[in-house]
Amino acid sequence: MSEVAERTGMPAWVVGGYVRDLLLKNPSKDIDMVVLGSGVDFARELAHVLPGEKHVSYFRNFGTAQIKTTDWVIECIGARKESYNRESRKPAVENGSLEDDQLRRDFTINSMYLSLNAQDFGELLDPFNGLQDLQDGIIRTPTDPDITFSDDPLRMMRAIRFATRLGFSIAADTWQAIEQNAERIRIVSQERITDELNGIIMCSKPSIGFRFLYDSKLLHIIFPELCELQGVETRNGKGHKDNFYHTLQVLDQICAMTDNLWLRWSAILHDIAKPATKRFDPVAGWTFHGHEDRGARMVKAIFRRMRLPLDEKMRYVEKMVMLHLRPIVLATDVTDSAVRRLIVDAGEDVLDLITLCRADITSKNEAKVKRHLQGLDRVLAKIQDVTEKDAMRNWQPVITGNHIMELFELPHPRYIGELKNAAREAILEGTVPNELEPALNWVKEKGLELGLTPKSVTR
Repeated sequence: MSEVAERTGMPAWVVGGYVRDLLLKNPSKDIDMVVLGSGVDFARELAHVLPGEKHVSYFRNFGTAQIKTTDWVIECIGARKESYNRESRKPAVENGSLEDDQLRRDFTINSMYLSLNAQDFGELLDPFNGLQDLQDGIIRTPTDPDITFSDDPLRMMRAIRFATRLGFSIAADTWQAIEQNAERIRIVSQERITDELNGIIMCSKPSIGFRFLYDSKLLHIIFPELCELQGVETRNGKGHKDNFYHTLQVLDQICAMTDNLWLRWSAILHDIAKPATKRFDPVAGWTFHGHEDRGARMVKAIFRRMRLPLDEKMRYVEKMVMLHLRPIVLATDVTDSAVRRLIVDAGEDVLDLITLCRADITSKNEAKVKRHLQGLDRVLAKIQDVTEKDAMRNWQPVITGNHIMELFELPHPRYIGELKNAAREAILEGTVPNELEPALNWVKEKGLELGLTPKSVTR
């Protein structure tokens, strides 16, 4: 890189996240470079001297280029100056000086430049004292934070993501500007908001970020359903837990167990319908009956609004939300038939469901926590036992609709579903084995009970 800068006469620096992570001794494969000149021309020359296979993409309209190698992703961009229209976070861009480029950076810890030039190779250019903020663990903007966040409101979520990921605090004036500009997040595309939100969710302790989002009122705009979980209502001396902070604890606990983004989303949404199902019973106190079913039905609308995938990932989250109470309930009476139903309903995700249930245990009563965890251990052992005994993974009953149509004269199609469901239940209960001949004989008897006429009689 240094020799390319020398040969082309274009001074160059590595800037941003790579420099930050290098100083933090964190691994990084993404290198951002800024040059005084054409980023496209610099990238073309750099690609010639880099060893091994590489793929180069040029974005001439933006004056940028990207080089992908086996080990690195290198972005090359010319120094530029940006100006913003209040109704858009997309800036007008023109060629600029190094000072102009410095002034457009988001945070001081991302505004450090590592020289690639012969005269000062390896020297750190730190115009906004980012190294000190890095050492002190502080997120702050290099210029007026009110202007920074008004110009590009997504930077508010980026500030929270960096604070969450690095365990940093947010400078007082920077935080105040986030609070003052929270409404500006509405001009940002949902896709970009969701990208940042997923970045927070994938941190090791995302509750930090969600608390920032809540306290700043950003969460109220981008995820109002989650905010509705907050608060405790007391009536006749009976209260309930704060489901917002419970959800954050569940999320943190599941993040210690898995890096599965969609299981983390399941943790976020597992109690999402509690506000809609909350009722007060004079004897039982506060209840949330049916919140798992209603919550599962809320998932699609939330995913659609968030621009999250509406495919098997969404269906996975729906399933986790729908079933998240079942293993805890089963733990009090672990029967083969109940576990068979759970295996059938959860399918290959049954172990993920158990993981979610473990994370959902948040009581401060250690004895209660221990009891619930032991119960889940019993359920898990029974799942393994039944799976081995019945070969039930990806289980389907042997009886099909075609079998039923071949057996009976059917006055109405509803009898197909009725008999299939009855056979399924009988097999799950262990009344009949999941084998064709005994299952067919059972269906024949059941059909006669329903008054159906066997086809063999009419021929």
